[in-house]
Amino acid sequence: MLCEDMFLMDHHLPNLRLIYYSSLFFLSLSLSLPFVRTMATGLSSVRSPAIVWISSAALFFLIYLSAMNAPPRTFPSFSSPPTSNTSAPAPLIPSSNSDLAVEERRLQLYDKMSRDLDEKGAVFLKGGETSQSLSLSDIFELRDGVVVPVLKAASPPVRANVLYLSPEFSKPISEAVKEVFLPYFDGAIWFQNATMYHFSMFHASHHLTPVVATKNEIEAEAVAVKRVTQSICPLKIKLDRVVLTSTGVLLGCWQVVTGTDPADIREKLREALPRAPAKQLYDLVLLHTSFARILGHPKLSEKESKKPFDQLQFFHELVARANTKLRGFEATVTELWFVEEYDVLALALNGKMKTRRFLLGCNGDSNH
Repeated sequence: MLCEDMFLMDHHLPNLRLIYYSSLFFLSLSLSLPFVRTMATGLSSVRSPAIVWISSAALFFLIYLSAMNAPPRTFPSFSSPPTSNTSAPAPLIPSSNSDLAVEERRLQLYDKMSRDLDEKGAVFLKGGETSQSLSLSDIFELRDGVVVPVLKAASPPVRANVLYLSPEFSKPISEAVKEVFLPYFDGAIWFQNATMYHFSMFHASHHLTPVVATKNEIEAEAVAVKRVTQSICPLKIKLDRVVLTSTGVLLGCWQVVTGTDPADIREKLREALPRAPAKQLYDLVLLHTSFARILGHPKLSEKESKKPFDQLQFFHELVARANTKLRGFEATVTELWFVEEYDVLALALNGKMKTRRFLLGCNGDSNH
């Protein structure tokens, strides 16, 4: 009610001012009548007492005009907080990276990723590209009915910081994914090595923006990353959903239950690695890992091939099966790796690389 009353007061302010100042005028006039009578009596000898009344009326009229031209009185408004011309626009994520704000943005990102297949179609069945703008034919080929990676040297080597998911958690996921997809895509799918499940965090150098570094500079980067891991706490995470993208990548999209959020980890790494590319490969809040990559058309049974085939619906059903098995799966992340990938996508393709493994110290434990 208070807000409504103040709104009405602001809305009718011109009328209120007129009433206010008119009342002031007539009040002043009534209070001045004794003075006028006194002057009239004292000047009784004057033949025209009307001169006194006219002079007094003119004086009151001048006072009235002065009051009307005065700056209007302002009233506090409760409908919105006061603003400042110097205030900056609110960031997408609060500086404190509050759990609610980050989780909500992450959910919005996952919703968008879930719609990608419907919006763009199964591009991977036409060749397509990876999420890093690499042609699928450049990184995979079929040999004797088996998908094998095409390893190419990365020059300069990519330097990536990734959170590592141990086999204790990755192997059950890998088994569930194979159970759902292998019967339909044998010979047309690449499964991520279960011992190399990881979450990309931050690149000191990547193939789109190479940052050449000497051996000593790379060692200095590793030391800086190790220092960062000492302030990062282990993450307890939960699988929010499994998603198949238009590029054929089967992804696990995760939420953080406890521990240092990926958004904070990336910010810490950004501060520790000032020479890193300004444009990174992934969204600040994203926490995902690749389970597999589909490279060809599904192999349907004789019974299934006789039914009308809805390609997108078929993929959605497979993803739904994977979600039934895996959604809500919980894991703990305790390591961050600083990786030099000597082959393109070495982490994904079992290529040549050098890893430095750091335990998440949470401001305490040493690393190795």
